[in-house]
Amino acid sequence: MNNEKPLSNILIKPAGPDCNLACDYCFYLDKTGLFQKKSKHRMSVEVLRELMRQLLQQGTQQISVAWQGGEPTLMGVDFFRKAVEFQNQYAAGKVVGNSLQTNGLLIDDRWTSFLREHHSLVGLSIDGPQHIHDHYRKDRGGRGSWEKVVAAATLMLENDVEVNALSTINAYSVNYPDEIYDYLKALGFRFMQFIPIVETSENGGGVAPYSVAPRDYGDFLIRLFDRWLADFEYGEPTTSIRYFESLFYRYVNMQPPDCTLMEHCGPYVVVEYNGDVYACDFFVEPAWRLGNIMKNRLIDLLNSPRQQEFGNQKAELPKKCRNCPWFSFCFGGCPKDRIRDKRTKGLNYFCESVTIFLEYADLRFRRLADEWRRKN
Repeated sequence: MNNEKPLSNILIKPAGPDCNLACDYCFYLDKTGLFQKKSKHRMSVEVLRELMRQLLQQGTQQISVAWQGGEPTLMGVDFFRKAVEFQNQYAAGKVVGNSLQTNGLLIDDRWTSFLREHHSLVGLSIDGPQHIHDHYRKDRGGRGSWEKVVAAATLMLENDVEVNALSTINAYSVNYPDEIYDYLKALGFRFMQFIPIVETSENGGGVAPYSVAPRDYGDFLIRLFDRWLADFEYGEPTTSIRYFESLFYRYVNMQPPDCTLMEHCGPYVVVEYNGDVYACDFFVEPAWRLGNIMKNRLIDLLNSPRQQEFGNQKAELPKKCRNCPWFSFCFGGCPKDRIRDKRTKGLNYFCESVTIFLEYADLRFRRLADEWRRKN
């Protein structure tokens, strides 16, 4: 039996950690220290060509390409046109789906036309109304970014670009579940992803002040879940919330699309602007550098012993976690959230959040699963 992992998903950071914002909670800006001391980090055409060639020749029949950063739009539209040209050149009948995660500051008519033309899925970072969004999402001069982001959202939504809202839940925004949900709906978003923030403090003692408290995040999820259910029509959701839908996969015994809920890590790799390949977006660090595409094959790196070791580390959990009734729904969550302090003792920082939420939502998830089985 061939146990080789298929190359079906990849995350690319063409501008490395460079960004035109300086959000307080960003974990990636510090990655500049990994690379040569340059003011700008940009993927060359040579690296792009080799990356697309390998991806299409070694990948599965359907391939998902996620462009992230930093801020990937710093590369300009022409870079992405070139990427599509290379994809078409090497596709040989394979289907490629491109997605772009952006802060929206550079989105204009030219970008909008390109994204619509190529059916690219856009994840727009928007935390909510102005007082919530601008609380942490500022530029290097301390100015808020909300006005430009809303303009980008409106432009894309009005021009039929497939765009989702990506909203962080932090120490401030966690207090406003209804306001955030209503605001995103009013803007026109029907697909939403909520990302809880936790990072260690600068001195290493506990968590950074912008991190959301676990109990508060659990309460946020409960309120959001109630609103999501209340908007169902004819037994079907009218709003897509990624975390709830990924959990639902577990209730119908299917593999969730959210890697944080998988039993093992490592179903994809990350490629930095210079061709360096890393095990995961949250572990772009020397210890988890797998190689470089100008010297190595992507499929080999994805299936390397080092990547296998990375994936298996998720299973290294305290006994309390394995004995938890909700273990099969989260498998310990994302390893990046295992902040070892006196309170968590090696458990996932959001363990309490998951427990609070699933104790509340479990019965209703089971009913939804029963209804789904009857229909299917």
